[in-house]
Amino acid sequence: MPCSATAGHSSGATGINKIVVGLGNPGDEYRETRHNIGWMVLDRLADRAGWSGRGRNRDAAAVVGGRFRGLDLVLVKPLTFMNESGIAVRKILARERAPLGEMLVVVDDFALPFGKLRFREGGGPGGHNGLRSIIDELESEAFSRLRIGIGAPERGFVDHVLNKFRPDEKARLDELLDTAADAAETWARVGTNKAASEFNSFELRPADEDRIAPPGEVDGPPNADGIRRTRTGWRKVKATGSSSGDSGGDS
Repeated sequence: MPCSATAGHSSGATGINKIVVGLGNPGDEYRETRHNIGWMVLDRLADRAGWSGRGRNRDAAAVVGGRFRGLDLVLVKPLTFMNESGIAVRKILARERAPLGEMLVVVDDFALPFGKLRFREGGGPGGHNGLRSIIDELESEAFSRLRIGIGAPERGFVDHVLNKFRPDEKARLDELLDTAADAAETWARVGTNKAASEFNSFELRPADEDRIAPPGEVDGPPNADGIRRTRTGWRKVKATGSSSGDSGGDS
């Protein structure tokens, strides 16, 4: 469900639609950033359902939906910037005539380690401007969230959320998106509490430190001289069987 190929949904008579909202920022410069992981999860769901490239923009959002594996599902990506996400959410809920209990918001969370999933039913924004906008527009906190851990910032949180994933994170991103999409689908079937019981304990596999980036890139394997590039500089890797420490230093 890429922003450039958005879709619309026509409600059927099969029941109340389950609405999944993924938060993010529009524009190519934000496409692969941590802040847009909510959009990435919705793209994964749309791909599964065969909905990519269908429909239209409406109500300040990219909307796609239909019947999927027995569910009446609507996927929503607000096309406002993050801080005004609530405008699109309010309009979609009004059009769908859906109660708040039928909505899940998928959002990034730098307070959680990278790869952790956390369902929560209600509560405050937790420092997230997109959630704050939704709460302000709806004048209610009574909706479910799926928070996806993007890890704690090393410097300022704004730079962190608007930057792309590190190589060690990118190597595991597909697995995380697949699991988050599974979690959202499970929520639509069984509700927040049961989905939380299944997915809040999820642990993403550790990064394979020997194969998380190409040679010469940050976190890539060491070269022929045993030197690898890290986020803090070039370092010499301890030779196998050696008792000495790293001989290199930050550059």
